[in-house]
Amino acid sequence: MRSQPKPVPLGPDSLTWKYFGDWRGMLQGVWAGSMQNMHPGLGAGVEQHSTFFDERWQRLYRSLYPIGGVVFDGDRAEETALQVRGYHEGIKGVDARGRRYHALDPDTFYWAHATFFMGTILTADHFMGGVTEAQKRQLFLEHIQWYRLYGMSMQPVPETWEDFQLYWKRMCCEVLEDNKATREVLDLSRLGPPPYASWIPDALWSVLRIPIARGFVWLTVGMYDQPVRDLLGYTWTARDARLHRLAGKAVKAAFTLVPRRYRMHPRGRAGWDRALGRSSSDAPLPQTPARNLPPVSERNDPKHYSPHV
Repeated sequence: MRSQPKPVPLGPDSLTWKYFGDWRGMLQGVWAGSMQNMHPGLGAGVEQHSTFFDERWQRLYRSLYPIGGVVFDGDRAEETALQVRGYHEGIKGVDARGRRYHALDPDTFYWAHATFFMGTILTADHFMGGVTEAQKRQLFLEHIQWYRLYGMSMQPVPETWEDFQLYWKRMCCEVLEDNKATREVLDLSRLGPPPYASWIPDALWSVLRIPIARGFVWLTVGMYDQPVRDLLGYTWTARDARLHRLAGKAVKAAFTLVPRRYRMHPRGRAGWDRALGRSSSDAPLPQTPARNLPPVSERNDPKHYSPHV
C-alpha cells in the first residue's frame, strides 16, 4: 500500500500556478467537459444528477472557484479540496447498462483530476506558447501533490510521467465511451449567452451563437487524441491542424496585450496577490458572483457549491 504523506499545497514556485487559472483555459472547457463525461461512471453521474445542461455557463463559471482554490488557496487549499470532495458524496446510482457508479470511486474521481492536469498542458501547448517535456514532467509531479489534498486513495494515480501516458492512452482507447452526457456537452446549438452578457438581444445571440458554437467544437476536436476523434466520429485534416496552430498563436498574441494579473481567474489572482504581499495572507477568498449561483430551488443541495453572496 502506497504511503500518503501529509498534503502540501502548491505555491507560486510551481509551474501549475503559472499555467492553471489563466482565462485561456476556458478555450479547453468543452474538451474537459466531454473528456470527463466519456468516462462511464462520471458520464452517468452527470446525466442523472447534474443541472449542467440547464445552466451551462453558470455551472462552468462557479465551478472555477473551488476547483481553482485547490491550487491557489495556500494554507486553505486542503479545506477547499475537502469541500469539493464533499459535493460528490451523494452522486451515485446505476447507469443505463445496469452498472453501479459513485462519483467518489477512486478511478472515477481521479479521471476528472487527470483531465484538469492534461487540460493545463493543452492550454499551455496550444494557447500559451508550449511547454517542454521537462516542464510536463514537473507538471505531472505537481498534479500528484495537488491531488493529495482531496484525501482520496492514490491507488489509481500513475507513479511516473511515462506511466501516466500509458494510462491516458488506455483510457482513450479502451475505457471512454460515446454517451449522452458527452454529446450534450458537444451540442452547443441551444447555448445561451454567458451571464455577464445577458443584455445581448435574443435575435442577435441566435446569430452569434452559430459561429461561437462551431468554433468551440472545432477547437475541441483539435485537442482530442486521435482515438477520441475516432470514437466520436470526427475527422481532422492537415488543413485543420494548420489552422488550429494559427488560432493558438493568435490567442497567445492577443493575450500579450492583457496585463498578467488580469489573465487570471479571480481565485488565482487572489492567490498571487497574497503570495506577492498585495493582500494579507488571511484575506477572504473570492467567491462566485450571485449571477452564477444554482437555481434557488437547488441552493441548499449539498452537491452544489453555493456560497452566500
